[in-house]
Amino acid sequence: MTRQLTLGLVGLIALSSAVSMVHATKEATPDSAIDDVEIPTFKSTKIEAPFLEQFTYGWPQNWHTSNATKESSDNGEIFSYVGQWSVEAPHVFSGMKDDLGLVAKTPAAHHAVSASISKPIDNTEKTLVVQYEVKAQNDLVCGGAYMKLLTDSNDGIKFKEFSNETPYTIMFGPDKCGTTDKVHFIFRHKNPITGVYEEKHLESAPQSKVGRITSLYTLVVRPDQTFEIKINNQVMSSGSLLEDFKPPVNPPKIIDDPKDSKPTDWVDEAKIPDPNARKPDDWDENAPPKIPDEKATKPDDWLESEETEIPDPEAVKPEDWDDDEDGDWVAPLISNPKCQGRGCGPWIRPLISNPNYKGKWSPPMIDNPAYKGVWAPRKIPNPNFFEDLQPSRFEKIGAVGFEIWTIQNDLLFDNIYIGHSVKDAETLAAETWEVKYAVEKQLEELANPTKKNEDSKEKSKDKELTLEENPVAFILQDLREFFAMLRKDPSNAVNTNPLSVFVLSGIVGVGFGLMLIILGLKSGVSNESATAQTKKSDMPTADDKKQGGEDEDASASGSAISANTTDEQPVRRRTNVAGDAE
Repeated sequence: MTRQLTLGLVGLIALSSAVSMVHATKEATPDSAIDDVEIPTFKSTKIEAPFLEQFTYGWPQNWHTSNATKESSDNGEIFSYVGQWSVEAPHVFSGMKDDLGLVAKTPAAHHAVSASISKPIDNTEKTLVVQYEVKAQNDLVCGGAYMKLLTDSNDGIKFKEFSNETPYTIMFGPDKCGTTDKVHFIFRHKNPITGVYEEKHLESAPQSKVGRITSLYTLVVRPDQTFEIKINNQVMSSGSLLEDFKPPVNPPKIIDDPKDSKPTDWVDEAKIPDPNARKPDDWDENAPPKIPDEKATKPDDWLESEETEIPDPEAVKPEDWDDDEDGDWVAPLISNPKCQGRGCGPWIRPLISNPNYKGKWSPPMIDNPAYKGVWAPRKIPNPNFFEDLQPSRFEKIGAVGFEIWTIQNDLLFDNIYIGHSVKDAETLAAETWEVKYAVEKQLEELANPTKKNEDSKEKSKDKELTLEENPVAFILQDLREFFAMLRKDPSNAVNTNPLSVFVLSGIVGVGFGLMLIILGLKSGVSNESATAQTKKSDMPTADDKKQGGEDEDASASGSAISANTTDEQPVRRRTNVAGDAE
């Protein structure tokens, strides 16, 4: 009986295996295809720049995490930069082998890390190019991914104290949370008269593009005061430093005199009621706006004695209705059938507009003879006026930093370029981003085949069935195709319709398993009856001992398999801890 039950269970397991194979068929193609994707190996660039970071050799000595605290501007709450950083390879759609990046590891935390620039960057009369990659491996719902170019200081930049208060020259990059979704471009400009710095924000900032596929962000500022913002090598915004930032770089030459005030006798009402106007004698303010139409007549078929609604003659009081508890039963009302197409009830004249209605009288408005016009303060020269026609001569840049807060972790930054050559930045992008982007897109399409074709599916009038959306119809369609092909070419039918083969195998396995279980149960009942008749004591027989030995051997064997299957396999782990040497 034990053997028969075991065979039956094997049959049931066949169904489970068939179902698993069905799903495996659906996913096998992407998995095998992903394994076949040729992934290039990262190679360090030969490009040189004032600052270029690919996180290869020597990065631990240059990057420093912050131990600073940050005070909230809303309620004064103090936060610490507890977010951990790591340099590691991406774990989502890795487009290059051995390609490492700087990763913000802690969810819902403030992160701050910075790196020095060996020689401060002076952008006087030069083109400034800022470029880096962003990869939000867990997508980016709420968080910043912008970079700050820290202002050089005679006292040196205190990397351990890097925070939101640290002076920066330029802030550039994506920021997304709630209604905010844009690419920041902010530069700090020094007032040459007062010496006070003021942030200049790009007014029409482009929308960000951050996801699990690596995005490339590029900022180009030229000596002619023009700028470009590119995302994935496409220009998303361009303009002038002198015209497209708020507040503007240069203040107005003429301003309102802050000491001037409107005279007390200034009249700025252009119109006044006519003091000489009088209400006409025939003006009736009490006349109603609507009056009954005296010309209207009652229609000949109007039934004044009939009600518009009557009790439903077919309604019956429910059997469980209790007048003492529920009250007197009243039949529900229905529309009176006699009133169909005609009026019922008391006839009332319709209302029409009153030709004598004039409303409340008010005097007409006339020009105010005392009107002096709209008052405005007098204009004076701006005592704080200055003119800086070359704001692209930014403050010297002494370091690079990421000071962000993000809900999602595993935000990766890579291939940071800060220099003066547009060509070198484009070459670096061609060597790195363009290569990995193409591979990552291919991996994404293979991992999510439905996403690749969703646009074409939406446009298709005859949308194909899918296993996820309608499994029953999908399997029936596949079975029909299988049997149709089976008559002509059995071998080809098996090869081209594996889903049908799996389903049929499962059905046969279930049927066979159930049959064996039933036979096993019947056999067990017969054996128990026969044993009860032949046994005369409770002492084990020779057969019992033999069977017991077989069961113990089987049990021991099963334990060994279980132990083997639970042995932990060695896992290769890579420890990536951001260096923090100073």
